[in-house]
Amino acid sequence: MNTGGRHPSTVQIARYFEYEHLKVSLRGVSERCHDLAQDMVDRLPDGPELTTGLRKLLEAKDCFVRAALATAQANA
Repeated sequence: MNTGGRHPSTVQIARYFEYEHLKVSLRGVSERCHDLAQDMVDRLPDGPELTTGLRKLLEAKDCFVRAALATAQANA
């Protein structure tokens, strides 16, 4: 994620939106959240609301990835 020149708290949470390490079956779900997070980082100023929004999006992304994992396991 492109976070050059951003506040350390933005950089800290943004790193958890990387998805290249995931299995292919999980990347699509995670990538959509990554893209939204990047869009918000690009559009909004650093501050507590951005950090909180990113944290909540990260929580949602984790839920979505677990749901995709459960689906993949059920179809195996």
